Order: sequence, then C-alpha cells, then structure tokens
Amino acid sequence: MTGPTSRLLSLLSLLQTARTWSGPELARRLEVTQRTVRRDVDRLRELGYPVEATLGTHGGYRLVAGTSMPPLLLEDDEAVAVALGLRTVAGHGLPGLEDAGVRALGKLSRSLPSRLRHRVRALGASAMAWERPAGGSADPDVLTVLAGAATSRERVRLEYEARDGRRGPRHVEPQHVVTIRGRWYLVAYDVDRADWRTFRVDRVRALRATGARSRHELLAKDVPAYLEQAEAAMAPTLRADVTLRLPVDEARRRLGDHLGDGDLSPDGADTRWHSAPDTVEWLALRLLAVGCGFVVHGPPELRAHLDGVHERTRPPGAAGTRAP
Repeated sequence: MTGPTSRLLSLLSLLQTARTWSGPELARRLEVTQRTVRRDVDRLRELGYPVEATLGTHGGYRLVAGTSMPPLLLEDDEAVAVALGLRTVAGHGLPGLEDAGVRALGKLSRSLPSRLRHRVRALGASAMAWERPAGGSADPDVLTVLAGAATSRERVRLEYEARDGRRGPRHVEPQHVVTIRGRWYLVAYDVDRADWRTFRVDRVRALRATGARSRHELLAKDVPAYLEQAEAAMAPTLRADVTLRLPVDEARRRLGDHLGDGDLSPDGADTRWHSAPDTVEWLALRLLAVGCGFVVHGPPELRAHLDGVHERTRPPGAAGTRAP
C-alpha cells in the first residue's frame, strides 16, 4: 500500500480523467478499502477539489468544474504540451493574454523536471520557427527568467544590446515585464546607474540570476505612468527643414511658443523654418497647425509620416497628390 499523500495524488490523477469512477473500482486501483476511498475524497474536497458523488447503479465519483482553479496533475507529455503552448503565447503574443502567459509559463517552468525543460526547449526551437512578430521576438526562456526574478524579487546580471548594436553588462532588479504594441519590455532598477530603466527583452543576452535580493520597488499603480514617460524619452527626435508659404512675421505669430529654439529666416516671399528637435509626430502636428501651404525638405521620416496622414485622411477613391 502507498502512503496517504502518494495515494491522494493517485486518486486525484484518476479523477482528472473525463469519466465517473465507482467506489469499488477506485478501491481496487488504489489497493485500499472503499471506506478509505471515501475519506480520501473528503480530503480532496477540503483541499478545494470539487469531487461530485452520485448514487445508483451507474453512480460514482468524478471531478467537476468548481468556482476556483485547483492544482492540476499533468503527465510528462501533457506538461510539455502545455509549456509549448505557453511559449507560443509569450513569444508571439496573443492580445490580452501575453502577461498571463508569461506568468503561467514561469510557474510551470519552475516545477518542470530538468528532463522536461530540455524537451520543451528542444521542441520550442523547431516548432516555433514560423514567422515572428515585427520588431523582434522575445525569447520565452528569457521572459520566464525575468518574470520569475520579478516575482521572487531577485537581482539578475545580463548583457544588453543598445540601439547602436553595442553590448554591455547590466546589473538590474526586475520589477515587471510588459508588452507594448507587440514588443516585450523589462522595467527594472539599474543598480550601477542608480535609476529605473526600461529594456527591450529581445535585446537581452547572457541572462543569469544572482541570488541577491532586490532592494527597490516600483508600485504597480505607478508602472503605466513610468512607461509613458520612458516611451516618450526613447522616441527619436528630429529637426524639420520646411518652407512655409507665409511671410516671416506671420509664420512667427502662428508658430508662437512652438518655435522654441528653432530658426526662421526669409525665403523670398516665404519663410524657411529649421525647427527645434522633436518627435516626428509632434513636428507633423505643429506643421499642420500652422494652416498654410508648405514644402518639406527634410528629414525623410517627416515626409513619410505626412504622406501617411494624407493617405489616411483623403476621401476613398480620390487621387493622391504631393507637394512640389
């Protein structure tokens, strides 16, 4: 006869199959009396498993849907299949499920035996070789480690590839992993720089946990505001070179405070505007708000953005036009 704990797990494994088990059948399978089966069923109910008992010739015990999600027992192949599915959600992203997928993958990965973790990685490398999202895809293993470190409040060391391609060491305290428009980001406290930083997860390399405890915390309610500030800070800035079909004095009046440290100069009857550095979205908005004809000499990113605005706003079927 097995011990009580092992027997309880065996009973739970049987009840998780989609069928009804009679008391005598469970007793034979577990090599115990029917009275012991009834006691073990009561124990499972105390642990939160909704075990239903029915009477009659075809009655017995079965596990039914409850109001909460109790722990599950998975066979090796089942665990591998679930882990592969979660890696798909985490690495490729399904709207609304990315964060939950990473949390679930972290929990499952910590409980998988090493032999199963190896199978999941090997299968994931081949089974997930289809098209990746635009802008780079995060490694599910990296996501799992970062999510686990954030949950357990543990520092990690990593190599980070900057926008210019250079790589350097970082010592950070992970706080949250979040997805924004198809990309995964890590919000973490940078120990060496003594400040909060945001890292693109697909640029993280050579990640390893240190075992040291994190000492800083960014409250969950503050994360959205921080991300908005970080995203604005990371956006590239450009200077516009534009001819405005206005005299200089009128151009200065219309630009007002938006002129900033930009420069206005006469260009015949028109005005040449060399703007202050700003994002392409804000430069386009300020230019359109001036309310006059204009010619964009550069940068090409601003011309492309304005072309996109024109395409989205012109009536269906209307022929496209471009400024000279």
